[in-house]
Amino acid sequence: MRALAVGFRPGQTGPELHRILPFAAFILMMALQPLLSGLLAPAIDPRWLYALRAGAAGALLIALWPHLGELAAVRRPGWRQLALAGVVGGGVLAAWLLLDGGVFIVGQAGPGFDPRHPDGSLDWALVAVRLAGAALVVPVMEELFWRSWLMRRIQESDWLMLEPRHVALPAVLLSSIVFGLEHQQWAAGIVAGLAYAWLFIATRNLWVAVVAHAVTNSGLGIVVLLTGAWHFW
Repeated sequence: MRALAVGFRPGQTGPELHRILPFAAFILMMALQPLLSGLLAPAIDPRWLYALRAGAAGALLIALWPHLGELAAVRRPGWRQLALAGVVGGGVLAAWLLLDGGVFIVGQAGPGFDPRHPDGSLDWALVAVRLAGAALVVPVMEELFWRSWLMRRIQESDWLMLEPRHVALPAVLLSSIVFGLEHQQWAAGIVAGLAYAWLFIATRNLWVAVVAHAVTNSGLGIVVLLTGAWHFW
């Protein structure tokens, strides 16, 4: 069975941390945001803490890039795969917008990330930071963690040697359910997890799942800006 992760050898140390650290940094800083907001206010608008969170994850991705063989050393997707990613990403976006109420969410929706000035006009610097984080950093970070690592790790301890096409249904379902439960919109999250996992398995190229994830997140950002539904952010 040929390994997908080009450049890795069985027994090499560090691959798990390489895929966990960016995600862990992002989640840790999100958990610490109330504390940081209190410590930094009023000197810093707490909304700018998102830039710090996305920036930390992005910096780790850049630093670890040579070790991320499924992205750094694998072919970029072709036009057909990009088109497939666009269709799937758009479908996940539709699910995100439709499954937004009732039993499909956990708890009450918060105010979300509102990038407006007190007069109601948009702060375009905050908008740019939020869109860049959601469309460029989060898809790479999450696909590395959830699909490349966790989904395969559930099935095999030697997960780097497990090709996506050999990932079994239980690993796909379990990783997708946990991914969904990470989000307030748990049902849409599970749909997203299943869709991105299918892309990785079907194309054997993590970039296709990353592009689909980026389409979903950037499309959601456009919807948020057009409608003012800040709770999606």
